[in-house]
Amino acid sequence: MKISKKLMTLVLTTAIIGTTLAGCSSKTSSTQKSSSDKIQLSVTTWNYDTTPEFKALFEAFHKANPNITIKPIDIDASQYDNKVTTMLAGGDSTDVLTMKNTTSYSGYAFRGQLEDLTTHVKPDVANANYKGAYDYLKIDGKYYAQPYRTDFFVLYYNKTMFDKAKIAYPENLTWDQYATLAQKLTVGTGSTKQYGAYNHTWRSIVQATSSAQTNSDLVSGKYDFMKPYYETFLKMQKNGSSMEYGTAKSTSSTYASQFETGKAAMLPMGTWYMAGVLNSKKKGATDVNWGITAMPQNESNGKVTTFGSPTAFAINKNSKQKEAAQKFLDFASGEKGATVLASVGVVPAYRTDVINKSYFDLKGMPTDAISKKAFSPDKIALEMPVNKHSAAIDQILTEEHDLIMVGGSTIDKAIASMSKRVLQEIKE
Repeated sequence: MKISKKLMTLVLTTAIIGTTLAGCSSKTSSTQKSSSDKIQLSVTTWNYDTTPEFKALFEAFHKANPNITIKPIDIDASQYDNKVTTMLAGGDSTDVLTMKNTTSYSGYAFRGQLEDLTTHVKPDVANANYKGAYDYLKIDGKYYAQPYRTDFFVLYYNKTMFDKAKIAYPENLTWDQYATLAQKLTVGTGSTKQYGAYNHTWRSIVQATSSAQTNSDLVSGKYDFMKPYYETFLKMQKNGSSMEYGTAKSTSSTYASQFETGKAAMLPMGTWYMAGVLNSKKKGATDVNWGITAMPQNESNGKVTTFGSPTAFAINKNSKQKEAAQKFLDFASGEKGATVLASVGVVPAYRTDVINKSYFDLKGMPTDAISKKAFSPDKIALEMPVNKHSAAIDQILTEEHDLIMVGGSTIDKAIASMSKRVLQEIKE
């Protein structure tokens, strides 16, 4: 039987079209996932088992989005930034990256490793409920992450130690008053000594505080504003009202052990530690009767300025599931995520009166007016400005801070060295 050329052409054309359509259909189904498809998002975390916010957020998000599960890529907290840096340098495609601090965030963003979220988050920036957290993440007018929590420094105090010394609980202190109180509250000697205060070894407690309260800039190369603060901390160390810096470093003292065992009456520390105290009390590891008040101020004028930093989620530029990743970022950084965070004692970036109330309604949280007032400072300055030189400057400031606190350099010499080294770094 002969087949006409016309019929043969029709058969071949139909076959080709059918194959092409089948190919297009296959390609579409492999790259586009419907809302019912099962998706697994990977998210970097640190110390997952002891950091309650991650599990709480992941489970709540999955409950709201049953087709999306989250796989934590857990990293030791002390190695977190180094590990993520190495991962990204190797082209890793983990979907969501947790920005532990603005210093590392700056590095990833300037290297082009994060998805540009500017168009998406723009409407949210004007929302006053974020308390300026989005402004902290702005780089040349663009945003590469969305904040889900914002912590800032307050002053923790042991009510029992104040009661025993018959001293009123601290409120609206200046740094001079803080130093004086610490001396009054210091008792005992040797292994049984109780310090009036524990000033942890982080440079930010001196440097970021002084920058915030004098309206100065840590990346400017000018650091004279730090001198009065260093004088206060060295004086406390010298008169024995706070543990010596060298001792704290050499013994790897933790602020939690010092405060929760009654070895220090006062502790300048971030709001994240509130959840830490609650967890310790829940486990029976401490019975400390505690409260918080505002960080001591440069001057007594009724205004409270402190420093802090947002913790944020960003989308990896190499992620293959950016739509689902964006959905998670919106959940975690919005009102729903904030409600979840407050329920586990974590301070969310998105805050309202209702969320603040739920936070302080947690069992074990201090309920006095002073503590609640400390939760709403007048100004929270950024701990370390977002800048392409932030990581290098942070290292310089840390090294000079160590020298001052162990007596390896005078305040004046160290400040001069900071300035010279940072200005040289900025020029390069």
